[in-house]
Amino acid sequence: MAQQQTLSDRHLGLARRAFFEHGGAPVGKVPETILRSWVRCQRQGLAAEQAPHIEPVPAARLQEMRERHEKLWRLARAELELLSSDAAATGSIVILTDEDGWILDAEGSASFLDRAGRVALMPGACWSEAQVGTNAIGTAIVEGRSVVVHGGEHYLTPHGILSCSACPIFDPYGLPVGVLDISGDSNVQHMHALGLARLAVANIEHRYFDEGIPDAELLRLHRDPALLGTAREGLLAFRSGRLVAANQAGLQLFGLDRSELGRAPYAALFEDALGKLRDDGVLLDRQGRALHGRVEDGQARPRRPAARPPITVSAALTPQPADAPLFDPLQEADLVRACRVLDAGLSVLVQGQTGTGKEVFARELHRRCARAGKPFVAVNCAALPEGLIEAELFGYEDGAFTGARKNGNPGLLRQADGGVLFLDEIGDMPLALQPRLLRVLQERELSPLGGGKPIKLDFALVCATHREMQQAMGEGRFRPDLYYRIAHHTVHIAPLSANADRAAVVDALWQRLGQGRRLTEQARQQLADYSWPGNLRQLGACLRTLVALSEPGALVGVELLPAYLHDLRPAASRAQTPANPMLASPATSASPLEALAEAAMRQALAECDGNVSRAARKLGISRSTLYRRLGQDLHGKPH
Repeated sequence: MAQQQTLSDRHLGLARRAFFEHGGAPVGKVPETILRSWVRCQRQGLAAEQAPHIEPVPAARLQEMRERHEKLWRLARAELELLSSDAAATGSIVILTDEDGWILDAEGSASFLDRAGRVALMPGACWSEAQVGTNAIGTAIVEGRSVVVHGGEHYLTPHGILSCSACPIFDPYGLPVGVLDISGDSNVQHMHALGLARLAVANIEHRYFDEGIPDAELLRLHRDPALLGTAREGLLAFRSGRLVAANQAGLQLFGLDRSELGRAPYAALFEDALGKLRDDGVLLDRQGRALHGRVEDGQARPRRPAARPPITVSAALTPQPADAPLFDPLQEADLVRACRVLDAGLSVLVQGQTGTGKEVFARELHRRCARAGKPFVAVNCAALPEGLIEAELFGYEDGAFTGARKNGNPGLLRQADGGVLFLDEIGDMPLALQPRLLRVLQERELSPLGGGKPIKLDFALVCATHREMQQAMGEGRFRPDLYYRIAHHTVHIAPLSANADRAAVVDALWQRLGQGRRLTEQARQQLADYSWPGNLRQLGACLRTLVALSEPGALVGVELLPAYLHDLRPAASRAQTPANPMLASPATSASPLEALAEAAMRQALAECDGNVSRAARKLGISRSTLYRRLGQDLHGKPH
């Protein structure tokens, strides 16, 4: 592989010299997409050897851009979170831009984010082709399709450190709204990056139809009925007998492109009348193919999910939507208690490692509480720029500061009025801002920046953090008086590594995400044996990746599992280690994560004065798990 990479780099170097030094056209030496882009950039007068002057916009301007593209960011958020765990593990980053190439968000490997920052590949920077030359984001916008730009294929020499795969995002009417890009080190092979980006974009574009197409009939179709309801189903909206909106899967069913939107008539695509699909769930196209599906009136549907019985791991083995929450019996009990606390006007603090599903828990708590149907406003205290967090939370009046929006900003606290305010990563809130939040929680009113009459507020408060709050208070990073205001009731979400039956979790998630594929027993066992430091978020991202890399109905084996799941130790060493690391004794466990889990168990046991039952409840695990992990240390301890 390294030899092939070296050979490819040598050919690319020859192609660059032929083009940039001798004015030749290295046809066949670089992809046609890259060559077309080089020609465009050269005609615009870009100098390949000079570093571009890319100046990210100020934080206030970036925030305005994010607000302007709120729908795109909201619909893309789930994909960014799922991909970010895999990106972090492979030393790459996931990027979301608007339709002009302005970067709205970037997540993933912290170390590569630093390297990318050296060439201004960061939020607030514009990566249009006209400004920074050939690159996956800008070139995908110009070409209107997915693009990979590797190393020296970038027009500007300083960008040769990057390997980028980008896919444009289109709204239902065929208009470009953004780009999703996965970028990493050009010295590392990123074989599946483009496939993952395309899958994520298909999911995003699918969500654009969730609110309906006004005054249109929306058809959900596929030749395979098992794929209905997934991002692979074709979506076509007809208004007055003419195709006005569609996703890429819908266009591909008929060999159409986006230029046909607004032009293609229904009668040119289908043999049967639309009523047959309503009555029989099947429709024949002009080629005589049977398409399964249903018709919707296209009007916006309420976003609040219908009431349903609580989901447990065992119940989740029946088909559930891929984004439905997954709760085990202990979490179900936690939800019931937390709901009663929230309805009593008290605050709830959710603690757990990154990726354990703290926000999922909070959203389900909102769905079940007395304020269901009212606003749920989520604020990531760690993501907001420190200079803007006060203005974003509390709002401001017109002219409160330089760059303030005309007519001011009501603020996120006011948007949550009547509903639930969710403050994520509350442990990372700047210390200087904590007294003002405390005052708002005490008085239930706020005064916007720049003056103005105090405004009364009514919201339920749920906070979450991965920090150890006792330690943060002891180090002076978090005010104790604020902590006791936000932690009337505390819920601890246990990490996936502490779950004694990870196989059941794998089965439940795969039932939702696998789209009819099956796992071999060996693949299932390796998935269950892994400790998942990224918790449910990492596991979900891994399973989605397996779906992207396999065909419908396939049997998915260990060869598709990511590298971190393959045990590379000698067979003799493996034979001495239990298949399930949860069963390993302290003396034989080789995983630092397992050692940390065991230390947490011992600490919880000490804090509970040796009471096994209380320690297990605090950790969110069963007593039997504690007995298995700590063995003789528990002999004679009270239950």
